[in-house]
This record gives sequence, C-alpha cells and structure tokens, in this order.
Amino acid sequence: MSQEGVRPFSGLRSFLFVPGNHPDKLAKVFSYGADAVILDLEDACADADKVDARQTVIDVLKKPRTGKGYVRVNAIDTPYCFRDIDTVIGPWLDGIVLPKLENPEELFAVDWAITEYEKERNLPSGSIDLMPIIETAKGMKNLEALCKKPGRMKRFSFGAGDFTRDVGIKWSADEGELSYVRGHMILTARDAGLEPPIDTVHIDLKDEDSFEESVKTGVKYGFQGKLCIHPKQVPSVNQGYMPDAAEIDRAEKIIAAFEAAEASGSASIQVDGYFIDYPIVEKAYAIRRLAETYS
Repeated sequence: MSQEGVRPFSGLRSFLFVPGNHPDKLAKVFSYGADAVILDLEDACADADKVDARQTVIDVLKKPRTGKGYVRVNAIDTPYCFRDIDTVIGPWLDGIVLPKLENPEELFAVDWAITEYEKERNLPSGSIDLMPIIETAKGMKNLEALCKKPGRMKRFSFGAGDFTRDVGIKWSADEGELSYVRGHMILTARDAGLEPPIDTVHIDLKDEDSFEESVKTGVKYGFQGKLCIHPKQVPSVNQGYMPDAAEIDRAEKIIAAFEAAEASGSASIQVDGYFIDYPIVEKAYAIRRLAETYS
C-alpha cells in the first residue's frame, strides 16, 4: 500500500541539555546515549560566562562523538543571539536551538543568518538544523503563522517552564493544565507537514513517577521525543518513545494479514477480533518504521 502522507520524523527522541560553561559536565555529555545533546548558552549559562562558553562548546563539538550536537543560543531580543550563531556555526555543528521564538520575522531572521554563514563557510546548504522552543503565550498564539513558512525548521519543541510562568499557569505534577497546548502543537505541526514536536523538560528530578508519566503523556499525544535536563532521564525517554515488543509484534501481524487480504481484493479484515482497515494498517506501518529506526 502507498506510504504517502506518513508523518516525517528524524528519529531524534532525546535531547539532553548541558550548561555550556561547565567543561567538567561537557566532557562526558555524549556518553549518556542521548540522540542529541544541546550545549546551552542561554538559561544554564551565567551572563558573565556566555562569551567564553562559545569557544568551550565548539571545542566539545569538534571531538569525536556519537549523537547529534546542537547549541542553544540566546534569545533573539538579547545582545548575544547573533554573535552566538556567528561563532558556533561550522562543520562540527548539527543544529541551533532558538529559545522563546514568537513570530515569523524572528524565525526568518535567524534562518537567513544561518544560510549566510553556511555560504561563507562552504557548508552544504540547509545542513544546519534549526529547532525553536515555543515557550511564551505570543509564540503559542503565532504557532500557525510560524509553521506556514518554516524554512529550515523541521520541528519545534515545547518549553513549559517559561510558558507556564508567562501565562500564569501552575505547573502541576500531572501536567493536566498543559493538555490544550500539547494538542495544539501536535495538530499545528501535522497540518504544516512538519515532524512531530519535541516535548518539554521535566524539572522535578526527585519525582521519578511523575517524570515517567510525563514521558507517557508525550507519547500519547504524538510527540516525537522529549527535552532532558539530566542524564538519568535519557534512558526512559529513549525507551518510552520506542514501540515495545508487543506493539511491534501486533503491527507485523496486522501488516502481514492485511497485505495478504489486499492481494486478494479485500481492504477490511479482522485480526484478533479487531476491525482492520487502511488507517489501522497505516499506524502499523508507522510502528514498524519506528522500530526499524531505533533498533
């Protein structure tokens, strides 16, 4: 059957933040199994260290590593943003994380700057990824406009800490108050043909149960992965965003049965008492695709 219309995705589940001004933490950051590491020049980096930290993160990214290497630059309304971008772009960089994106003009300006530096440094056009974080009321309200002309943005991520502070929402352990915006982000990304978003960090490192529930919630809503703030969160995110053995077995059973039925002219069957038609089979193919990507 045709695989047209399948959601795009890059296979990036876990994005691990690490302060860009902590050489001791940076030394091991690519050893924790995260699909991508975000070296942070923004919130986790003191103002007094921001300039020197630029070279520190470059030195880390130049070393042999597994996993993608991103840098979170400072917000566009700060004096650091474009100098951050200028300094860190090179063949060692996989992507820029742009915090507090609020409107299409900001997205265009940063995208344009990255394009110019790619040309100047003889990097392949479009080789540097750009992943914004939506973390203000204005950014959330303008999300559809942002996604209409995404440029090099393949996906965006959610920052619940700044978002709940900006809106005045109490961020509770069960995160029920985030249901509306999570749904809004998933629908907007899908409508724009983007990859599924990356879900917010979970900041209570002591409450492992609520963290596990947060992972499950993101998976349930259709996110592609999750931002992490501690290495111990990475395994749960990687495992949570990968289909388990039972899901894979059932998907393969559905695909095999449906392909056999389709070959004989039928497009609706039953498998283990469940009605199966094209939408269900498409979900089964999506599970197979995830399993093949992460195996």
